[in-house]
Order: sequence, then C-alpha cells, then structure tokens
Amino acid sequence: MPTTNPLSEPCVMIIFGASGDLTKRLLVPALYNLACDGLLSDNFAVLGVGRSEISDTQFRESMTGTDDGLPKFHTRKSYDQVQTDKLINRFHFSSANIAVEDFKKLKQRVGELAAQFGAKGNVLFYFAMSPRFFGPLCDTLHAAGFQDGPGWKRIIVEKPFGTDLASALKLNDEILRHWREDQIFRVDHYLGKETVQNLLAFRFSNGMFEPLWNSHHIDNIQFNVCESVDVQGRGGYYDSSGVLRDMIQNHMFQMLAYLCMEAPGSFEADSIRNEKAKLLESVRIYKPEEVPQYVVRGQYGPSFHDNGEVNKPGYRQEKDVKPDSGTETFAAIKLHIDNSRWQGVPIYLRSGKALWKRGTEIVVTFKHPPAAIFRGTQVDKLEPNRLIFHIQPKQGIELVFQAKVPGPALQLQKVDMSFNYGNAFKASRYTGYEVMFYSCMRGDATLFSRGDLVKAAWEIAQPLLDYWQATPPGNEFPNYARDSWGPPAASALVERDGRRWYEVITPEVLELSPLFKGGELVFLNAVIMALQSRSFAAGETIIRAGDPAAEMYLICRGEVEVTDKAGKHLQRLHEGGYFGEIGLLMPTPRTANVKAVTQCDLFVLERSAFHRITQDNPNFAESIVVLARERYNIVISGADLTSA
Repeated sequence: MPTTNPLSEPCVMIIFGASGDLTKRLLVPALYNLACDGLLSDNFAVLGVGRSEISDTQFRESMTGTDDGLPKFHTRKSYDQVQTDKLINRFHFSSANIAVEDFKKLKQRVGELAAQFGAKGNVLFYFAMSPRFFGPLCDTLHAAGFQDGPGWKRIIVEKPFGTDLASALKLNDEILRHWREDQIFRVDHYLGKETVQNLLAFRFSNGMFEPLWNSHHIDNIQFNVCESVDVQGRGGYYDSSGVLRDMIQNHMFQMLAYLCMEAPGSFEADSIRNEKAKLLESVRIYKPEEVPQYVVRGQYGPSFHDNGEVNKPGYRQEKDVKPDSGTETFAAIKLHIDNSRWQGVPIYLRSGKALWKRGTEIVVTFKHPPAAIFRGTQVDKLEPNRLIFHIQPKQGIELVFQAKVPGPALQLQKVDMSFNYGNAFKASRYTGYEVMFYSCMRGDATLFSRGDLVKAAWEIAQPLLDYWQATPPGNEFPNYARDSWGPPAASALVERDGRRWYEVITPEVLELSPLFKGGELVFLNAVIMALQSRSFAAGETIIRAGDPAAEMYLICRGEVEVTDKAGKHLQRLHEGGYFGEIGLLMPTPRTANVKAVTQCDLFVLERSAFHRITQDNPNFAESIVVLARERYNIVISGADLTSA
C-alpha cells in the first residue's frame, strides 16, 4: 500500500534460535507485514541460526508451510503469495553453536550476504532464545569480531530481562561488557500495539485532556490485563515465572509509565525514556510488611459441572506444574506515585489467567461531579466520567459521560464517544513486532527499554517477590475458580478505598446470551451503556418466583443459585452468566427463584431501557421477535418491543 514512511535501513538480520515457534508465529509474519506495507528495504536479508543441520531451502519451506507457517499465522485480510516469495527468497540458514570458531564462520556468511544484498555492513542480531544465552551470545559475537567493519550493529533481546532485580542487573552487566547501551534494544512487543503507542500521541496532541491529567481531576486509574485462557500447556515455563514476572513487571509497568509520565521535551527516544524512568522511580517501593496491605495474589482452581465433577483442571493439575505450586496466576496491586502530579491518586493493576473474559484496558476515572444541583430530580446518583483505552482484543479509545434520557423527566444514562482503530483506519492488524523491527532498523529506541528502566521496574516488583518467597501460600491456593474474576480479596483491595474495579463489558460478553447474538455493534454498544450495576450479599434473594419480570441480569462477579417455586435446585450460574432475559420481552411473572450464593455484583438491563434501544433499532427488534418464538415460545410483535 502507498506510504509516506521511509524504508527501513539496509541490513542483514540474524535470528538466533530461528527454528523456534516464535520465529514462525510472530517474527516472520511481522517481516511479511512490513514488506506488504512497503516499509522493508530491498537491501535486506535474514540469516536464521540454530543447531539444526538444514539447508536454506528447508528453512524457507519450514517458514511457509501451510499448516504451521506464514499462510496460517499471517494477520492480513488476504495472503499475498507474490510478496511471500519475494520476502522468503531473502531467507538463509546456518548451523552454529555458541562457540568462537562457529561464529567466525557465521561472520563470513554474513559478509557474503551483506555484499549480495547491499546491506552496507549493517547487522541486526535478534536473540529469540532463553535469557541465559544472552550474555554468552554477546561475548561470542564480540570475540568473533562482529563489531568490526563498516555499518551499525544492533542487538534485540527478548523478555524476560532477568527473573528478579539481581539477575536483571547481572544480565545487564553481561550484555554491556562489550556492547554500548545504544546498541541494545530490549524488546517488549506490547509496546508495538497501536493503542499503547497512541497513549503518548493522545495525551500530548489533544489540549483538552492534558490540563486534566493530574490529581486535581482524576480519582483513580485502573490497568486490567485479563486472560480467559489458562497456561495452555506452558506449565513448565509459567511455574518458574508467574503473572508478576510474565505480565506486570514489564508490560503493565511500561503502560503505566507512558500514561503517567511528565511531558518530554521532544519525541526523541532518550527524551521520552528519561521521563519514563523518572516516573517509575517515583513509584513507592513497599516494605515487606506493607505487601499484604497493597497486593493480592491468586491461583486458579478447577471448574466444576453442576453435578460436582471437574470440568477443567486447576493450575496445580496442569502439565509440568508442581502439585503444591505456589506460583501466582493472578495478582492485583495498588500503587502510589509519589510526585506532585499523582500524589494521592491510587493506581490499581490487575492481571490473571483463566478469568471469565479476555480484555486489556486502561480505565481513567475522573472525580465525581457535585450532586447537589440534582436534588429534587429523579437523578439518584451521578456516575463519574471515564476515559477507557482498549488495548486488546478491541483497539480504541472510549469516553464515557452522562446524558439526559429522552422524555419529560430529568433522568441520566451513561453514553459514550468511541474511537475504534478498525473502523477509523483500514490498516491490517499487526503482531506488535513490526514497529519494533522497523524502529530498530532505523535506530529509533523510543519503544525499547533502557537499562535504568529495567532496574526501576524490578525495584518495584522485588519486595513482592521477596515477601511471597518468605510466605508461601500453601493451602491458601487455589483461591479462585476458573472463569471467575479472580480471588475475592482483589475486590476487597479496591472496595476498602470506597471504589470498585470498573468492569468493561464488551459486545462479545453480551453475545453470550442468544438474545443479543449477531447484534449490530451500534445496538450492542447502546445496550452496554444502559446497563446498571447492583450488588447483592450472599444469601440475598435477587429474583422471587411470582414477582413481575422487568429486567435482565448479567453476572459480573459472584455465583447465584436458581431454584423452582418449590425450592428445588435447578442450576448455578457464575461470572459471565445471565438470567431473567424474558423480563425484557414481556411483563410475565417470574417462574423461578434466584439467590446470591456469594457476594454478587450484577449488571441489570431494565425493560424500559431495552425498549428505548429497540425503538432506535427496529431491524434488530424484528430478529428478537423470531428468537422469542423459537427459543422461549413467546409470541410478541415488533410493536411490543418498540413501544415506550
């Protein structure tokens, strides 16, 4: 596609560990995207390095196999065989161990490729290997003379950069023993996501928000990285890592730095990285005795069928996981930034696996408006304004505010102004590595961590690791079930401050109910905005048989039991479950009881709001008429749904 961006600089890219999964799944698709978008220089070649004894042709075929290669893992709307052939013909392979003699032969091969492709002596080394090899690789590259000759030499290292503060500092010393800081590019592919990069552009290019970006106007900030998947067969790796090392210490702290840093003097790499370092150095370091007060850890257990049989295993039953493992698969943290801009603003971070929905969001909640002016009206509470950065799976920005509901009375409802990357820009979806490659090839280190940034992030995380090591959870784990929102203590962490986690309901969550399956995005977003939150204590009745039906419920947190009129158990519902949807269709008496088994946070959609929305979406109203007849044996008309 046409582009105004300059080409990447000529270079030979050496991928150490090229026969691994990372190369097939992410690195090659990223290079393919750059080529398709006209950003990859023609003076570019790839040299894969590994222990395998394979030819160039075999390497190319392994990267483009239909079942496990580029045709499967590419992210574009259509597959371009011409671009694939052009790119893959630049791929080569050499077998080598980490030994000086092998690397001298490797250097000779690189020189031949550089001459063949006109790479001007530029070499990009990509370490797609375990961090324990980073130091030896750097030493051997130096000993083999790779720093000699014309052109630049740059090294990209994958995360994790260390497993704790001491190992990170040691690794940093090893890498910098023979190489300069400006030659080292510590990659975090999360920073290659468009929405993360847009944090800076959004803050500093929109004058309406930057004056509000401080403790005078913002009440709290929440970072959510929630995964519905479990460890997916990677128990051996994950059991030596955990969510703090795998997600929070790197990805989430980087996002925190972008969102909260001071304005840089320019968009030069070091100017931005200086401010990121200052921000992370301003985060309060907890003493060991403070960790339980500000941090919650968790580990998922099994999920069960209604008959009590195990549906899916807990973490300790996963392959290659120790049966008494104390590794955390969930963590929630309250942070404090001790500087003049953010003093007193709590920063909440939450991440975990096997949760009830997938989503990565940053939620900026502004302070409540004064409610006194609405005395004597039907407005019983005011919602604060929220700015939501959707990182994945949806990528966009959403501003949530209050608007008057149509009608003679003064009633308010949440509405939103939403920007979606997929709708606004027709670019193909990137893997996150494209921007990293392109930036490194052009010598732009903005999106890469510097040694002091790595150190500052580990200094925040280290007291947590130390406390957890000194106080293993033992029988406290597992403390949350699969497909839930994590341990109850994570909710308490926020609620004791008089706040709650702001749960972002996506159209995908709504479509769990057949009533909304296949709904147009505009319709589903209107439903989401009409949802109201309610809480019920354990043992409290939510629906009583015989009561008139007037609303539908979506379980955000907790568990409910459904019984018939005689009190006989029918089923249990958990996070993501829904009930009472017939109440949206007609005011028939309830036929079952629903009681909260645990503390429950629910979203409620009232029939009056639903009818107002269907009135604005008559096409979808007709599809609901058909669904009501087929699924619930209820005969209604479109007029029934669109009446006020």
